[in-house]
Amino acid sequence: MIRYTLVCENGHDFEGWFRSSDSYDAQAADGLVACLACGSTKVAKAMMAPALAKTVALAPDRSRSTVEPLASASVAVPSADVPVMAEPERQLRALMRAMREHVTRTADNVGPRFPEEARRMHYGEAESRPIYGEASPAEARALVEEGIDVAPLPALPGDLN
Repeated sequence: MIRYTLVCENGHDFEGWFRSSDSYDAQAADGLVACLACGSTKVAKAMMAPALAKTVALAPDRSRSTVEPLASASVAVPSADVPVMAEPERQLRALMRAMREHVTRTADNVGPRFPEEARRMHYGEAESRPIYGEASPAEARALVEEGIDVAPLPALPGDLN
């Protein structure tokens, strides 16, 4: 699946998920990609940078089953009669948003010190507590390889404004 940030002729931006670049091109050419705000089918792909997850959370009990990885996908809407998202996706997104809100409300944000703090807690140099913060993909991979239980904290469009 490919996620595109899209912009309509009126300047509204939204995202759409497609099986492939060709799938987007075909749907757009057929007028099946519509703006969520105004319904315009004059839509183009916006400039995008690759998204990298930078926020990870350490489970307080260090249990791998505490945070399950989640994935979501949506398809651009062909008409106003079709819902923007199917109900299962809407529920999944609500669950992901609630999980993120719970972690940010109940855990300490250690920012870029996340890898260091996670290691200190894992090796008994600091009291264990729920934390979240920033780690590069390489830092997160190194923590997992050391046996330190971390998981990406899901973010959806609009969560980090």
